[in-house]
Amino acid sequence: MSIKILIADDHHIVRKGLVLFFQTQEGLEVVGEAENGQIAIEKAKELKPDIVLMDLSMPVLDGVKATKIICSENPSAKVMILTSFSDKNHVLPALEAGASGYQLKDSDPEKLVEGIHKIVKGENELDPKITSQLLSHLQEKDKLKEELTAREKEVLKEISKGKSNKEIAADLFITEKTVKTHVSNILAKLNLQDRTQAALYAVRHGLDK
Repeated sequence: MSIKILIADDHHIVRKGLVLFFQTQEGLEVVGEAENGQIAIEKAKELKPDIVLMDLSMPVLDGVKATKIICSENPSAKVMILTSFSDKNHVLPALEAGASGYQLKDSDPEKLVEGIHKIVKGENELDPKITSQLLSHLQEKDKLKEELTAREKEVLKEISKGKSNKEIAADLFITEKTVKTHVSNILAKLNLQDRTQAALYAVRHGLDK
């Protein structure tokens, strides 16, 4: 049984290059191509590929949004990001959207084939550059988490429940002004913009329990 591949990339030359390359590989079959995220979603539904090779920067709908929709609509289809972006601002949203792998376009073609086989078997496959990015990101976040005081963690937990400053003050038996100070400190320490980001941070890092 061949592994069915859908290639989503807005560069015609990249798609054609991948198609030609996969034709030389045993057990891999390109069943379709898409030049933007919207077409990738439609083709994934219609062609039921085993894996979608997804570029991130595409017109109409980007790769992250397309990945999220494909993963929710076709849980059996795996998505591998194939892009030139290796920074955490691209990597993290893609993995959070449900991608099982992340490879860079300048990586070895043999690695790409190996990665496709791994992902279809249910494993994850990340380019080494991406792994180091993720590790440093997680260490950075853990460090930030440790900087919060016990009281700030309590306030953050209440924020994650959607409570107002007034409600938090009543629940923790402190003044509303003190809550405001704690909220400001939390946002500053965690490099966050607002309460919504703080609530998401709490959920992601298990501080909402």
